[in-house]
Amino acid sequence: MKAYSNDLREKVLRAVDQGYPRAEIVKLLGVSRATIKRYLKQRRETGRVAPKAIPGRTPKKLGLLQAELVTQLQAHDDLRLEDQCRLWEQTHSVHVSTTTMSQAIKRIGWTRKKRRWVPVNVVRKSVPSGVSR
Repeated sequence: MKAYSNDLREKVLRAVDQGYPRAEIVKLLGVSRATIKRYLKQRRETGRVAPKAIPGRTPKKLGLLQAELVTQLQAHDDLRLEDQCRLWEQTHSVHVSTTTMSQAIKRIGWTRKKRRWVPVNVVRKSVPSGVSR
């Protein structure tokens, strides 16, 4: 779940500072009472209301994958996902699951589509005979 934007956080606190009832703030801005209390506490303790950092270590494999995966995909664009994982393991000596590989490929925006997809039920414009598309 993503954190609320700084803009919304500031609106919530501005509304509290202006004396609006909290029930009205909840209805208007779509945040809970607990969120309002948390923002007030955070502002009181730190002086700001920016979202906190996401806890946990940063993934090691994903960073390396994103840095060097594009060259592998460009060189071997016809390989299946499992084969991409196997090739990565052979070249970098690091085992990568198909899930991790799939996520890394999505993050860099790589697609294997050669042309734009058109639904079957879409009516195409007819082309006069003798004219190639």
